[in-house]
This record gives sequence, structure tokens and C-alpha cells, in this order.
Amino acid sequence: MGVSLKDVAQRAGVSIKTVSNVVNNYQHVTPAMRARVQQAIDDLGYRPNLTARHLRKGRTGIIALAVPEFGNPYFAELAGEVVDAAARHDYTVLVDHTAGLREKELLVSQGFRSHVIDGLILSPIHLETEDLMARTETAPLVLLGEREYEAPYDHIAIDNVAAAREAVRHLLGLGHRHIAFLGSRTGRERQPAHLRLRGWREELAAAGIAPDESLVVVTDGYGREDGATAMAALLDRGVRPDAVFAYNDLIAIGAMRTLTERGLRIPEDIAVVGFDDIEESRYTTTTLTTIAPDKAAIARLAVDSLVARLSGEAAAEPRRPRPGHRLVVRESTTPGSDSGHPEDH
Repeated sequence: MGVSLKDVAQRAGVSIKTVSNVVNNYQHVTPAMRARVQQAIDDLGYRPNLTARHLRKGRTGIIALAVPEFGNPYFAELAGEVVDAAARHDYTVLVDHTAGLREKELLVSQGFRSHVIDGLILSPIHLETEDLMARTETAPLVLLGEREYEAPYDHIAIDNVAAAREAVRHLLGLGHRHIAFLGSRTGRERQPAHLRLRGWREELAAAGIAPDESLVVVTDGYGREDGATAMAALLDRGVRPDAVFAYNDLIAIGAMRTLTERGLRIPEDIAVVGFDDIEESRYTTTTLTTIAPDKAAIARLAVDSLVARLSGEAAAEPRRPRPGHRLVVRESTTPGSDSGHPEDH
């Protein structure tokens, strides 16, 4: 038999209601009484029945996180942060995989598995504002990712334009003037790739440099192979930039592979900056300078927003918080650099 609230109450010499107030973190308990009950909880090894607690509130105690791909380390790292953030609210996370397919994004956003989850955190790629406006599912939804939407849902995203400008400003400050952008996309102007490309253009223009569109390379995907292919295509056209700003770390790592195979030195011949600060970027042979989104803050804000919606404590207007980012300088732009001194923003 497990330890019950009654056992804790008897041990502490208080009522069951008082123990319940402490377990549920109600504020109207004196510090002395809270400490007394907590000591009894620790002595007996009491663990609250979270399932029963959620069921009493008409909930399952499960929230879902839907991401486009597991193969991208950024989403794996972000999922870990979401799980940790949810645990602080006594929620379990069901992680779903949309494969970046529109039909799967529609499926999860419209209430797939709604009978087992209390709310959804979704990182879409192909959904449009119209899709979200047509949503009839009543479970709370929080959006992640840098696509821009005009829909009545909380949306957690860093400022992609500002982050991209910071990356390009770093390269300009090192004396680079012919900076390529790898990872552009066609269509849908509100995609993250377009926002980062916009930052590339704006920062070059601010420095008095006309953006050279021949240095912009469209990629089919966002993986290492895409980066390697894009870099090769640029060099094969006889275009030789002195620096590269990549849409993400995976494209940057692929580009670095091509540069090494072509006998070019990083950063002496061509400097490289990525985006995402995945763990791999710290262990490449030439460590990668990158923009590091605050993944812990993204996860915390997403979960807090969802929980606030579930409890009815959130404002009616959708929230649009902007988690921070930082530029982490490593060897791919500055030989012998120490990544322990990022620039925070």
C-alpha cells in the first residue's frame, strides 16, 4: 500500500486538507506549517497521485508536442527542454512527429488524439493562417517556430531578422564583404528562411554593401547534404565568397565539409556561421560559430502559456513573447576563439 494523504496528516498532526494545500502549493499556508507537512512528506516518502489530481480537474495530465522532424538535433534538444518544463507543472509530454507534411500538421492541429491530451504545442512548417483560423478543436494550442501567423494563438518565436543581422554583423566586423547565404527557400515569404535572408540583406545594406543575390543559394532541405550540395554549387559557378551565413547548423556543417574537400581553410579562406547551436556544432573539427536561440526559454514560455490557457489564467489576447538569442563565437570565424563568451541579446 502506498503512503496516503491521511498518513502524512497523522504524521504531521494536521488535517488532510492542510496536507492537500501544501501538496498543491496553495499560498495560504504559513511557512512553519508548510515545513512541518513537508518534513512528514519526506519522512514517509509520499508521492502525489498526479493521475487522480488531473482527472479531478477533468484533464488527462498529458500535453502533446508536435515537431517536423526527429532527425534534426535542434528539435530533439528542444523536445528535451519541453519535457523538463512540463514536468515542473506535473505534466507528461506526448511527442509527435509530423515529418513536415501539411496533412499531418493539419491532423494534429485539428484535434488528432484530442481525447488523450489536454493541449498541444505545435511547430508547423506548412500550415497557413487560414488553416489555423479554421481550427475547431477547443484544446489550447501554442505555436512554436519562426513562421509568422495572424491567428489567435500564443506563438513563441525568436526574432529571426535581428538574429540573422547579428550573425552578418559579426562577419562584417571581421572584415568580410562577400557573404553568401545558404538555405533560402522559394514561396511563402513568412518562412524562417525568408526572415533570416531578410536579416542578411538588411545588415549588408546597413553597412553600405549592396546584397549580391548571386551569393544566395536555395536548398531543397535543411540537412547536412543540402549544405554540402549548396556550397559545391556556389563554388562550381566560380563564385568565391569570403564568408558563409547558413540557415542552420546542419547546412553550415555540410558546407564546411565541402570547403574542406576543396582544400579551402576555415576561417582563413572562408568563414562560416550557422544557426541553432546544436550540440554537434561544439564538436566539429573546426567548431562552429552560431546563433543560439534560448531553447530553455522557448520551452518554458510554451509550456507556461499552455498551462495558463488550461487554467483560465491567461489573457484573452494571444501572447507573442520573444525569447532571446546569443551569438556564440567559435573557430569557424575566429581561430582559437573561446565559446565561453557568447554575446547575449
